[in-house]
Amino acid sequence: MSSSQEEKAAFADWINSKLADDEDCKPYLDIDGKTDEMFTKMQDCILLCKMINLSRPDTIDERTINKTNLTGDKITENLVLALNSAAAIGCNVVNIRSVDLQEGKPHLVLGLLWQIIRIGLFAQIDLQHNPGLVQLLQEGEVLEDLLKLSPEEILLRWVNYHLEKAGSPRRIQNLGTDIKDSEAYMCLLNQIASPDRGVDLGPLNEKDPERRAELMLQNADKLACRVFVTPQVVVDGNSRLNTAFVANLFNTWPALDVPEEAAEILDTLGEFEETREEKTFRNWMNSLGVDPYVNHLFSDLSDGLVLFNMYDAVKPGVVDWDCVHEPPFKQMGGRYQKIENCNYAVELGQTMKFSLVGIGGQDISNGNKTLTLALVWQLMRAYTLALLQKLKHSEAPIEDKEIVDWVNATLQTAGKKTSLSSFKDPEISTSHVVLDLIDAIKPGSINYTNVQGGSNADERLSNAKYAISMARKIGARVYAFPEDLVEVKPKMVLTVFACLMATGLKNKV
Repeated sequence: MSSSQEEKAAFADWINSKLADDEDCKPYLDIDGKTDEMFTKMQDCILLCKMINLSRPDTIDERTINKTNLTGDKITENLVLALNSAAAIGCNVVNIRSVDLQEGKPHLVLGLLWQIIRIGLFAQIDLQHNPGLVQLLQEGEVLEDLLKLSPEEILLRWVNYHLEKAGSPRRIQNLGTDIKDSEAYMCLLNQIASPDRGVDLGPLNEKDPERRAELMLQNADKLACRVFVTPQVVVDGNSRLNTAFVANLFNTWPALDVPEEAAEILDTLGEFEETREEKTFRNWMNSLGVDPYVNHLFSDLSDGLVLFNMYDAVKPGVVDWDCVHEPPFKQMGGRYQKIENCNYAVELGQTMKFSLVGIGGQDISNGNKTLTLALVWQLMRAYTLALLQKLKHSEAPIEDKEIVDWVNATLQTAGKKTSLSSFKDPEISTSHVVLDLIDAIKPGSINYTNVQGGSNADERLSNAKYAISMARKIGARVYAFPEDLVEVKPKMVLTVFACLMATGLKNKV
């Protein structure tokens, strides 16, 4: 069986089990993973929307999913909603079009599904959800070192930690070839399982690799964790599916106690927790396919490479790659190469008229939060406004006032009573002006029975959730969170209106 066939079967089983109790999904289940019916059942994107919400709850407001009388236009709306929502949670959607999902192109559907599933599986592999991860700190490390690790690196440490606890001399460096003989898995399962589960090391006596893998998975079944992998997948060393298997094991049976002496370390955890703004920037970067993938905003920008990716996205060709130090960085002098990269990144920002007074490459390389966020915000703003500039066929940069004027003109033409004074307008907190603008761009799209007065916090949040999902549904690639509207965060508010303006201009082309 090819890796794509293995993944198709594994993802079908995961969807069947996780969405089994969802009334909207029952007509689509059970998906037969041995056939291609998963691709046809994904074509109206209801399942895909549900999977996005499974991985990142409340990303899509259920009120915005078309579930009945699915005409061609309604299916297209679902496809656009799903694709823009996938981007908003950090999926790389470059070169994926809504028509590709509608046609059920296997490699694109599987690739997107894996990203969505991966995001959900990795959501709790952090210190906020599992403070026991402090056990994985190695000699000489501090908490910040652990926070810089990718989820895959944490999983490797977790497996090796339990192998050591089990007294096994075995250590793994990857979740592919190193686990093909099932030995590490058996030691791991035996170590994390509670005694009443009946997990044992008997399978290690089996000589045939595939038979041993089957016996190992029977033990995993005793922990209700026989998912994603078959004996053949284990023996083949499919790293994607084995990573999913281990991540699910971690989420279900972490077996990491918090030592008393770690209490003082964990007291500082709050200062490292990812903010909503940081998450927005990270999701935006990852949706554009940056390499390397951004897990931790500040440490992952420290060599400048992701920033160069973003500059190229804003203004293709602006980066002179001959001036860039690329990995592997030298053992001696690698630190200076990274700083030189970051110096060049700051220089590029200056040539693009960014306000970078007091910001140097070393600040970015050192992970200075305030200064790094200042640069990244200006990159995101420039990217968003560059799209508008292109759609307007304008030589001059787009100013904030142009967006505000366009919003008001569009609202007035559509006969709406709301208006926008600025991106700090307190009336934004009800989301009424956003919802009216969406309805002005695509008449009849807003179901006003879903819109509440906004007199209290619950009503304002309900409106904001509806507005963000509806914006995505009509084609706006919005990365902001509903809370950004409720709290009237000017930066994110700007991106919402700019993306809606871009959608409105596209519709007129």
